[in-house]
Amino acid sequence: MSADTTKSAVAPHVPQQQGPVGHGGGDGHLKAGLKNRHLSMIAIGGVIGAGLFVGSGAGIASTGPGILLSYTLAGVLVVLVMRMLGEMAAADPQSGSFSAYADRALGRWAGFTIGWLYWFFWVVVLAVEATAGAKILNHWVPGVPQWGWALIVMAVLTATNLFSVASYGEFEFWFAGIKVVAIAAFLVIGTLAAFGLLPGTHAVGTTNLIGHGGFLPHGVGAVFTGMLTVVFAFMGSEIVTLAAGESEDPERAVSKATNSVIWRIGVFYLGSILLVVTLLPWDSAAVKGSPYVAVLEHVGIPGAGQVMDVIVLTAVLSCLNSGMYTASRMAFSLGQRGDAPKAFATVTRTGVPRVAILSSVVFGFIAVFFNYAWPDSVFKFLLNSSGAVALFVWLVICFSQLRMRRIIERETPERLTVRMWLYPYLTWTAIGMIGFVMAYMFTDADGRDQMYLSLVAAAIVLAASAVVGRRRRAAVAAES
Repeated sequence: MSADTTKSAVAPHVPQQQGPVGHGGGDGHLKAGLKNRHLSMIAIGGVIGAGLFVGSGAGIASTGPGILLSYTLAGVLVVLVMRMLGEMAAADPQSGSFSAYADRALGRWAGFTIGWLYWFFWVVVLAVEATAGAKILNHWVPGVPQWGWALIVMAVLTATNLFSVASYGEFEFWFAGIKVVAIAAFLVIGTLAAFGLLPGTHAVGTTNLIGHGGFLPHGVGAVFTGMLTVVFAFMGSEIVTLAAGESEDPERAVSKATNSVIWRIGVFYLGSILLVVTLLPWDSAAVKGSPYVAVLEHVGIPGAGQVMDVIVLTAVLSCLNSGMYTASRMAFSLGQRGDAPKAFATVTRTGVPRVAILSSVVFGFIAVFFNYAWPDSVFKFLLNSSGAVALFVWLVICFSQLRMRRIIERETPERLTVRMWLYPYLTWTAIGMIGFVMAYMFTDADGRDQMYLSLVAAAIVLAASAVVGRRRRAAVAAES
């Protein structure tokens, strides 16, 4: 299908310059309630999840210091994908972001499928993060059962999201701020320790980087295995492009977030992981358990475990907060485009999509129940069937950008303020990288399960899009 054919096929339901922002009041438009400082922190905090503080230990243990190459490859891929998404989002901010662009560039089936898969991913994440937060809170206050804490944190953040988009932005501003301060403090402390500038420390040089079996103790292949572990840690970078539609200056916010993604990944991920594998042997038990706590205890920071619990809880609450926001805005966008119940596209007087939020949270609560009732069966199935959604999303972004660039250049070239580098060559490079990661997942036991079940989930949603499409065409034919 040519770009011209795509345009004519989808123009009636995706207005070229109609954004999702309005004044609220049930008119089907969201309210521009996010300030620039909110968007800045959402962009920065989006790449700092609990997985960085805790989950990175598994990657280091399986790959060794070479995990730095894994993070570099994954980081390059995310930078390219974010640049493509930024190009489209700056030209046409939408609450559905890449789903709306796929709808226009590739067809209704693509927008429907990737939109619902993305919604499903975040609904499952709600359960994962609610359970993780509940475990920490139950450790502090054992009088309240773990499931009780899960309900409490879900209820509080649901209320926050229902109140206004500004309240979501304010909560996320402070959550992200705590994460940034924590990472910045770790970088300063770790750097001083690495050079022997803290009491009781000495300059370590490259001893731990190459002295325990070498930089690649498990071979080059381990770099790609490690990439499977870390690539999903970057899911969340795209949230800022969904939130931009409810900001005061969407184009500026997207442009700023896109341009800063390189240093965010370089400093927060590569910088902190480099300090971990420099200061401590990669094969130590402490690193595998909680690498950041291990480093802080190594340099003599008192109460490092308790401090990290607070930081991890903040990261969990941040992810929960953003997960509710992201799932509801995707549901809202799907409702606007006729790919979800119309009620999803209604808003309150404050411009909040209440039905979309509550519907997403209900499924989140159900997933939390599954996590406690059948963690090794039903919930494991949900977790695995959403495991490769990040790769599907990135792949759709790439193919959408290939066509959207030509559409934007033809219709509104003045809005092409953010441009993908070396188009289309780097776009095809990113597609090749994603394809390689997807293929490599089939060589890994856990990755293989995730890929198979995620493909099943995608097939089910794709079939649903075909059914909805037939009904839509039948309704149009009946009216005419």
